[in-house]
Amino acid sequence: MDPVVRKDLSAELADRVVRLIAERGLQVGESIDSVRTLATRFEVAVPTVREALRRLEGLGILEFRHGSGIYVGPNAGRMVLANTMNPPADVDQLVELLEARLVIEPGIAELAARAHDAPALQLVEETLAEAERCLETGAANLWHVNMDLHRAIARATGNAVLGDTMDTLAEVHGDDQRQILRLHGDPRADFDEHRAIVDLIAAGDGAGARDAMHTHLEDVVRIIRSTRTGGDAT
Repeated sequence: MDPVVRKDLSAELADRVVRLIAERGLQVGESIDSVRTLATRFEVAVPTVREALRRLEGLGILEFRHGSGIYVGPNAGRMVLANTMNPPADVDQLVELLEARLVIEPGIAELAARAHDAPALQLVEETLAEAERCLETGAANLWHVNMDLHRAIARATGNAVLGDTMDTLAEVHGDDQRQILRLHGDPRADFDEHRAIVDLIAAGDGAGARDAMHTHLEDVVRIIRSTRTGGDAT
């Protein structure tokens, strides 16, 4: 193994550790080498190894277990990772978030309809049913279940990058999604649009699912924009 020679040793070492996990085929929950073993392997000082591993811990790629060792974390296989330090968004940033979703999610809905993966679609249906229960009972976590629905649709495409992208949006912008639902002000209409999208995906109607998702998100953008201007958006 070649020694690490780049100026930012901890960043380079973090990359090497990620590659080592992949090369060994380690799965979530499996242990990796000790700090001292890694220091010897990569010919760097122990403090440098600790710094690199803490970076990976912050990303959820590694987990430190006191008295036990270092283990592969739940984000080790993720292709898109969240920056959880983002500050809360203002209305302009909420619009930008929705506009980004407007570019991505209609295509996701179309791919999910084309993939027509029965187990994945069952999860979509179950999540929609949970959203309806939240709506009927006035549960405060409706916004969270709504995002779970969008995540489930992304996973139904069978495309890991799209799934990770929606997971990341949910993780980073969870509070923002709650604010979007509050500003939207009509959770029943929101649910009905979700129901229509899911029905089209289940029917294998890719074009219809794409158009329905586009209309759904476009309506939400219009409503959020209207809160910025203090009146109805046209």
